[in-house]
Amino acid sequence: MIIKRREFLKIGSLASASLFIPNFLKALEGDQSLAARPNVLVVLQFTGGNDGLNTIIPTQNDIYFKERRKIAVQNSLKLTDEAGINPNLSAFKSLYDAGELAILNNVGYPNPDKSHFRSMDIWHSASRSDEYLETGWLGRYLDEACYDCPHPTQALEVDDMLSLALKGKKNKAFAFKEPRKLYQLSQENYFKALSEQHSHEEETVSYLYETLGSTINNADYIFEKSKVKSKPAEYPNTNLGREFKTISSLIKSDINTRVYYLSIGSFDTHVNQHDKQSKLFEEINGAVAAFVKDLKQQGLFKNTMLMTFSEFGRRVAENASNGTDHGTANQMFFISGGLKKKGLLNALPDLGNLNEGDLIYTEDFRKVYATVLKNWLQADESKILGWKNGLYDFV
Repeated sequence: MIIKRREFLKIGSLASASLFIPNFLKALEGDQSLAARPNVLVVLQFTGGNDGLNTIIPTQNDIYFKERRKIAVQNSLKLTDEAGINPNLSAFKSLYDAGELAILNNVGYPNPDKSHFRSMDIWHSASRSDEYLETGWLGRYLDEACYDCPHPTQALEVDDMLSLALKGKKNKAFAFKEPRKLYQLSQENYFKALSEQHSHEEETVSYLYETLGSTINNADYIFEKSKVKSKPAEYPNTNLGREFKTISSLIKSDINTRVYYLSIGSFDTHVNQHDKQSKLFEEINGAVAAFVKDLKQQGLFKNTMLMTFSEFGRRVAENASNGTDHGTANQMFFISGGLKKKGLLNALPDLGNLNEGDLIYTEDFRKVYATVLKNWLQADESKILGWKNGLYDFV
């Protein structure tokens, strides 16, 4: 059978989604640990380099308003006497007031790289800026946590392609956009016929046939597990709203998944930053508010944590196009009903001490990862990251 390029790409996409299905299903057989409701991590990636200074605003800092005469946020929602949050993140403000939001400022790494692709690779792999790794921090978590267990811990990404963050040496997460579409695609006769012809002299093509067969055999099961058993919650009709609804439906099912991953962007706001960032924040705000409300109604918020990050922040000074250019350090959000520490976890960035116009990081993102791995996912952070420089205590 001759495969056209379009058909091959379609097979590849479907096959990539099934990389982890066999173990994914085995993990559900006879698993008695579900009653304990282990902690779940949801990672939301702000793709493109979100401007942290217009997210958490230093409301009493004259340097901020001097360097941003046109784009400074004037109507932030008060968090403390010195800090406010962007008005388009009103749900985050409510979470802050309720003690369900923690904010870590000035997160970055030594010798920062301002390339989107390279900096994102660094964040995904948890590498040094002069180090190149082919595995991701969550992929290595899968390798370590499931290296000898009969029911491997699973991770899912709501996307068509799997991010480096979730690729391990032996285990990879499972990527898909929507369970129903995956199921419908798997039922097409064309793909069923292909799956029966999985022998091929080319190793790559043979591998695609085999993983395609796994998807066809098991996509219906995944689709069934994704159906919400309780009363469906209302979510915004946005891309992110639908993606959070998918994640919620799986958290509420008996699928033993510990990590979910999704992204939104682009936050690359060189031009007209106010409008672009505001629209993205509005979508994030609505989706997160619905997600938290849904989890609370099901009694699942205490054991679920949403963590956000962006590959870098922006420069302190605005540019001539009412935007900001690539910068360095940024903040991270942590949302959960199970936080040990809430609110602002550290000081705001020091705008009087810059490196050629860029923030100087004070918190290493790998320490954040190590904390989440050790304290939230109960994994060995030293084996996964090689990290031995202490942890935070917000979880």
